[in-house]
Amino acid sequence: MTVTKEESGQEGADDNDGVSGAGDDGYVPSQRRLDRERYKRVRARRATAIAALSTLVTGVVLYLVVVNAPGWPRTKETFFDWQYAREAFPKILEGLWLNVRLLLICGAAVLVLGMLIAVARTLRGPVFFPLRALAAAYTDFFRGLPLIINLMIVVLGVPALRLQGVTVDPVLLGGTALTLTYSAYVAEVFRAGIESVHPSQRAAARSLGLTNRQALRHVVLPQAVRRQVPPLLNDLVSLQKDTGLVSIGGAVDAVRAADIIVGRSLNYTPYIVAGLVFVALTIPMTRFTDWVTARMDRRRAQGGTL
Repeated sequence: MTVTKEESGQEGADDNDGVSGAGDDGYVPSQRRLDRERYKRVRARRATAIAALSTLVTGVVLYLVVVNAPGWPRTKETFFDWQYAREAFPKILEGLWLNVRLLLICGAAVLVLGMLIAVARTLRGPVFFPLRALAAAYTDFFRGLPLIINLMIVVLGVPALRLQGVTVDPVLLGGTALTLTYSAYVAEVFRAGIESVHPSQRAAARSLGLTNRQALRHVVLPQAVRRQVPPLLNDLVSLQKDTGLVSIGGAVDAVRAADIIVGRSLNYTPYIVAGLVFVALTIPMTRFTDWVTARMDRRRAQGGTL
């Protein structure tokens, strides 16, 4: 049986689902491809509708279970009173600005100090052993010391010394305690990134005439930082939440603003409001971290640069 050129070309187009060759300006999708795309759209709409319906049903069931549970009226009055929520919200937002400033300033300080400690731990040569030992002792100590104890020592203990020229501002002292603790965690993140860079990268840089310092700065550190972006963002998310702990020294942040209202009213709704405000502030950072992680995983799977 003889197959003409036109028939052969048509069969090839159908087998390739209508994908035309390069430079074919007159491309028209095949019917098979159009049907497949229409089928995918129908399935996507159906899946969206099912997900929305199941979410609605689950929400209604949870609502009915909660509102019909024993003790719900008392719980609602104690934790979900609209009057106290409306009173606390503007004051909590005003105090939240302190938490945001602490996050920005302490976050920058943590990144710089953590990088310096990580570099100190990875220095080579016996002459740098004391520096490596001090950096290791710093990270071990502050990673093992509970943050709340560190805050109590710095925020409450330092003013008791009454040293000349040493601040007693609870905001500055609290920020210092946060920086000391989180720089230890971030230093280990940076160190893991530095050690993940293959030694051949450093050797290649040295063979091109770069010094050890130049190889570290221009070759090793850029790769290490890119690889450790997701865990660094996770540490910043944790830092954002822990800025509320500076309230133990009397700093009026979002947590302290809620605590003042609770102490006066003996109603715990302001705590719920403050918690929801922190959650609303944290979720975008968490989703951004997930997006960066997924993007880096895709690039790694495709063999791209990390």
